[in-house]
Amino acid sequence: MPALEAIRLTKRFGAFAALQDASFRYEGGGAIGYLGPNGAGKTTTLKLFTGLLRPTQGQALLDGRDVTADPKTALWDVGAMVENPEPYPSLTARETLSMIGEFRGLSRETIRDRTESLARELELPPLDQRTGRLSKGQKQRVVLASVLLTEPSILLLDEPTSGLDPAERVIVRNILVKLRSQHRLILMSSHLLQEVTEICDRVIFINQGKILLQDTVANIGQRFRATTLDVEFSRPPELRALAAIPGVTRVESATPTRFRLAFDGSEEQRAQILEACQRLAPVTSFSSSKLTLEEAYLALIQGPSPR
Repeated sequence: MPALEAIRLTKRFGAFAALQDASFRYEGGGAIGYLGPNGAGKTTTLKLFTGLLRPTQGQALLDGRDVTADPKTALWDVGAMVENPEPYPSLTARETLSMIGEFRGLSRETIRDRTESLARELELPPLDQRTGRLSKGQKQRVVLASVLLTEPSILLLDEPTSGLDPAERVIVRNILVKLRSQHRLILMSSHLLQEVTEICDRVIFINQGKILLQDTVANIGQRFRATTLDVEFSRPPELRALAAIPGVTRVESATPTRFRLAFDGSEEQRAQILEACQRLAPVTSFSSSKLTLEEAYLALIQGPSPR
């Protein structure tokens, strides 16, 4: 069963702490979104897990093995893509994948079969075209194919869809969802919150080198309650009566028939407000969705604490 663990993982560059006492453990299949603004410590964490940096203190463990103490064993069943690497421009996509496969001890037959399979799944450009002539998105998909070539149990991905166009993002998203369902363990950083929602089942929020919150995507909406209710009427209600509804703290008008009502976020208060709205005028629609990951993150670092 794949596992990755950070134990008080810390990295300092002089007086600057890029990562401070990061601790988490995940095992089994699944995808973990690693979320935070630029400079939060995401890439530093992935570099520590891949041996590209040595920790100032703490440990990065893969399948229970310390990456610093025993990198060859710890990283043997790991595929990683950190800081947008590019293939050698003089090599073709086929040569690139063959080289990686040989480095990892795969047979020629396995390399050939896996290359053809990944070329279909990732919709790679012609395999005998030199990668120096490929677009940024095509190069990135060739690199991702090299990461997946050995069918690793653990994937460490740094912004895997950065620089891809919308169609390419869908291709990569679909293959990551498929890998998650095959009980691979994926740790991926991303700025695309919707992408994380679609791919990941768990989330780590990080800011200024410190982990703020770890939870499942499903629980995020329960920990951070939406405190606005959008209501649309078939005809304009009386604004004064709308503002006087018990529990409504603010009314914003979007159109003469559509309003956003602020309240405390409780289910009981939401039901009472909707009932009162229906007495004022026929309600044609309403929405009060859970917070998105982006809204939850902003609430965490700027706004109210989770309830």
